[in-house]
Amino acid sequence: MKHLLFASAAFMLLACSADTTSDVSKATSDMKNAAKDAAKAIVAIDRELPAPADDLRTESIGNNLYVIFGPGGNVGVSVGDDGVLLIDDKFARNAEGILTQVRGLTDAPLKFVLNTHYHGDHTGSNAQMAAAGAELVAHENVRKRLGMTFENKLFGRTTNAVDESLWPTTTYDGVTDMMFNGHTVSLIHTPSAHTDGDSLVHFKEANTVHMGDNYFNGLFPYIDVDAGGSVLGMIAAHNKVLAMADENTVIIPGHGPIASKADLTAARDMLQNIHDRVKSRIDAGDSLETILDANILQDYEKYASFISEANMVRIAHRSIIGE
Repeated sequence: MKHLLFASAAFMLLACSADTTSDVSKATSDMKNAAKDAAKAIVAIDRELPAPADDLRTESIGNNLYVIFGPGGNVGVSVGDDGVLLIDDKFARNAEGILTQVRGLTDAPLKFVLNTHYHGDHTGSNAQMAAAGAELVAHENVRKRLGMTFENKLFGRTTNAVDESLWPTTTYDGVTDMMFNGHTVSLIHTPSAHTDGDSLVHFKEANTVHMGDNYFNGLFPYIDVDAGGSVLGMIAAHNKVLAMADENTVIIPGHGPIASKADLTAARDMLQNIHDRVKSRIDAGDSLETILDANILQDYEKYASFISEANMVRIAHRSIIGE
């Protein structure tokens, strides 16, 4: 395994830490519903679940950047003279579909896959992408998690270690930059957010950020507490992106349609509100059962998908009592 050594592009460890088309601004109800269907398939709770049928489509977001939507996480794509860079790669059964979408954009070779975190709907095609020529890059905790078997207490299931062919071959810690296709691409670790190994991927000149599952647009977020995630950590990840964003920033969520700074601000505010409501109940001495019975997230019911109001409360409760 290589750690912070990149032969094909210039990655530099830092000491510390768009153009868009008219399609980008469309956040229709159909896209919201499709996002909910895709989110239900997240295999963080069981990597052995079958993936949904392929139904992939690609949208341009300008600057030779694209997003492949469909089952599993949203795939970011950069194409240009240096080749092809992917951000995440959905499920194993989506590999050929992803490559077909890419071949519709360019004949350039696949060089990199950047995994935003370890979940199987974002890393499932890693082996096929490596076989196609990609170097697999992620935060070091992604590699660790993919090699671990542990219990997911929220869903009462075992998360099993996966074959080493799915593990990233190059890892980083903290923040690292690469120059690719004319972009400065920053990988930024967000500790204890969606998981303990999440990365934001910031295309600086293009004013575009892929947030992975640090952001579920239009949905309650799944925060994988058993894999080191936390509500406050996800709020911190939102704030990190908001600090670098302006009104023209293109934000790619892990699930859901393309978003704006205003969309992310609303999601951050909702998550802070959820945290504060649950914490106030805990501070008052209420049990989890009492909090659930109070239905304190009823006004947010439109955000429920595979994470219901009750599961969102359970996630926040487990996160807060561990603070």
